[in-house]
This record gives sequence, structure tokens and C-alpha cells, in this order.
Amino acid sequence: MDNLLHAPVSRLRREFEGLDFHPGHLPWARRVSEGDRDAQRELAEAVRACHRLTVEPYWHRGRSELVALSTRFANLVLEGGIDLLLRSICAPLVRWRPPVLEAPYPRRVEVHLQGRGLIITPTVFSKHPVSFLWDPLDTAQPPRLTVPALRRPLTGTGPAEADGSAAWNLESLLGRTRAAALHVTAEGCTTKELARRLNVTAAAASQHATVLRNTELITTSRRGGSVLHLITPLGLALLQTGALTEQ
Repeated sequence: MDNLLHAPVSRLRREFEGLDFHPGHLPWARRVSEGDRDAQRELAEAVRACHRLTVEPYWHRGRSELVALSTRFANLVLEGGIDLLLRSICAPLVRWRPPVLEAPYPRRVEVHLQGRGLIITPTVFSKHPVSFLWDPLDTAQPPRLTVPALRRPLTGTGPAEADGSAAWNLESLLGRTRAAALHVTAEGCTTKELARRLNVTAAAASQHATVLRNTELITTSRRGGSVLHLITPLGLALLQTGALTEQ
């Protein structure tokens, strides 16, 4: 929202000029593209409302998927460098033929990075398998390649989770501290971070992580000088509303 509200008028005009609007919306769209502050705030509030309905209910699960893919990408770089990472991204849609990375695009175009780099962005909400985003008029910003982070659709937590029944059942099954540890690993964490979030010693956090890992509720992988704990699909199933209350 900050980017939207502080975007220069020249950028807004470029973004809006290729869009088709309903005739009744044209005056409002023109005001936004000309930098009218009230119209921009209306757009920002509409985006926030859309976020609450279409993104927020799924974000807990979506973030877990993004952390998992980020960990996989990091491991690929450690194992075989950037070459292995680029060869592993969404094959065969994306093909790495050094020094050229080929990706689907509506028309044939060559984009020269010229030292800007390339941002690889995992996404959980795009309907396209792969998207390539770049602004030919803004040579300072690196292009962005979005790749899917999901193999199956997200499911929302839904309003039923607010009554806490699933959380209570999870605590009954795992114990309060270990249930809290499982929630923390949904975002990905190191042992040190887990200990801090649970307010326990590092040794205790490591023991809780070991139990969760041995029951296949989390995975643990090494990242630099520390380890990263991440929830598994089985662990996520336990966090889903109703998964435990129905048992």
C-alpha cells in the first residue's frame, strides 16, 4: 500500500494506460492515474478489503509453502550453485541454456540484465505457472520471475478456528509446549528462534524438535551454521480446523 500511495504519477500512468475499464469506472481510474490522493486512498482501501477476504485466510498455510520452497532453493544453491538452481526451476517451462534463461512470455523478447540481477519470486496465488515481470522503461529495477510454490490448492483456516477447539485438541495430543512448537515451525525457525518463541532453553527446544521430527510432523535441514525446522504436510493437517475435533 505504501508503494501504491507513493508511486510517481508517471508510473501510475504507465500502469493504467494498458487497462480496459468499464465506462462507469473511467473517471475514477483517470483520477488514480493522475495521482489524485482521495482516489488513491480509495484504491488502497479496496485492496486491503480484498486482502482480508482472499489472502488473509490462506496466508498461514501459504507462508509455510513459501518457506519450504525457499529452503529447497537454498539447498540447491549449496549443492550445485546457481547453475543447479536455474536448471531446477519449473522445468520444462523454464530452460537454462547458459548464459540465457528462457521463460514463457506472450511475445518473443530479449531482456538483458546488464548487471541488475534477476529476482526469483515464489508465489501461491498466481493462476499462471510462470510469469515474467519487467518494466522496459525502468532499467534500474531487476526483472522478476515468479514461479509456483504449490502442488495443490490452498485451503483456508475459516472462521471456525476462532473458538480455539482445534488448538485445545492439539494441546491434548502433543502437550501445550510441543503444540506451540509445531505452530512456530509453520513459519520456519531455527532452534535458537524456537527456544526464544517458547521461552525455553535451547536444549529443551532441540528436544521438542526431535520429538516432532521423529513423528514426521516437521523436517530439519542445515542452513549455514544453524538448522531450520519446518512443518510437514502431516503437521499442517494437525493444525487445520476440524482435523482433530472430528477424531
